Amino acid sequence: MTINCNGHLIDLNIPRVMGILNLTPDSFYDGGMYKSEKTILLQVEKMINEGATFIDIGAYSSRPGADNISIDEEKRRLLPILKLIQKEYQSEIFISVDTFRSKIAEEALQINASIINDISASLLDPKMFDIVAKYKVPYIMMHMKGTPQTMKNHCHYDDLVEEIKQYFHERIQIAASKGINDIIIDPGFGFAKNISQNFELLRNFEILKFLGKPLLCGISRKSMIYKSLNTTPDKALNGTTALHSLALQNGAHILRVHDVKEAIECIKLYDLYKNKTPAFYQNRSFTLFLLIVIYSLDCNISVIFAALSSSPVCW
Repeated sequence: MTINCNGHLIDLNIPRVMGILNLTPDSFYDGGMYKSEKTILLQVEKMINEGATFIDIGAYSSRPGADNISIDEEKRRLLPILKLIQKEYQSEIFISVDTFRSKIAEEALQINASIINDISASLLDPKMFDIVAKYKVPYIMMHMKGTPQTMKNHCHYDDLVEEIKQYFHERIQIAASKGINDIIIDPGFGFAKNISQNFELLRNFEILKFLGKPLLCGISRKSMIYKSLNTTPDKALNGTTALHSLALQNGAHILRVHDVKEAIECIKLYDLYKNKTPAFYQNRSFTLFLLIVIYSLDCNISVIFAALSSSPVCW
C-alpha cells in the first residue's frame, strides 16, 4: 500500500509517523508553544531527526468549541511558516496541511505542500475535492459531524461503526469520481464522539480495512486518554503510547502524534513483536506437511514441538 507524495512513493506497509505542528494559540495541548521562527524550525528539525515521515501543519484549532477564525487569519498564521519550512527542509520531509478550506489548501499546494488533511472530508467546503484532484496530492479525509464549534452536540449514533463505515464509503466514492487517487482514512477520534465511543472505535479500527485505504490514527494526548486517567494532556504520553500499540495491532498505517520519538519506538517494538514468530509457525502449509511426516514416523508430537519452541534456530 503506497501513496504518491510529490513524485515519491511512500510505502505504508511500514507504519509511518506524522508529527504535529500547531501554529494556533488555542490548541488543546501545544497551543501557543511555537510562536517564533526559531522555535518552529527547531521543532521541525527535532521531528525530522526523530524519524517523522510527514509533518502536519495546522493554523486553525479544531478542538471542541474553538474559535472559528477567518480565512485571512488562517492564511496569516500558515503561509509564511509553510514557506519557511519548505525553504529549509523541503528535501527532508513531506508537509501535510491541516485545513478544511479549499482556498487555504490551494495556496498551500502552490508552495509545494504534499498532502491535504481535511477534518470534514469536503463537507464544510465542497470545492475541496476539486482542488485536491487538480493538484493530484494525497488526501486525508476524517469523520466528523457538525463543526468544531458544534460537534459535541452530535454524539448520538444508532450504530457508531456502521455509520462511520457508510460515511467513508460515500465520501470515497465522490472523491474518486473527482479523480482523487490517494485517500487516507481518519475515523476522527474525539470529533463528535464521547470517550466510550472513542474506545469503541479503537476496538473496531481494523474493520475500516474493508475500505481498502490507508488508516490514520490521531489519538495523541487526547481527552479519551487524559480524562480516562484523571490527568492532563501534558501527562498523557504513557497513555498515548499504550493506545498507539493497540492502533498498530488493529491496522494503523500512520500515527499522527505530538511526540515523534516515542511513536517511532512504539512502531519498532510492535514490529519486533509482530515478526518474532518463526517462519515455521507462520507457514501453515509447511506446518501441515511436517505434522504428516511426524505422524508417519510415529513420533511424539509434543516433544518435538517443545524442542522447536525452545530452539534458538531461526526457521
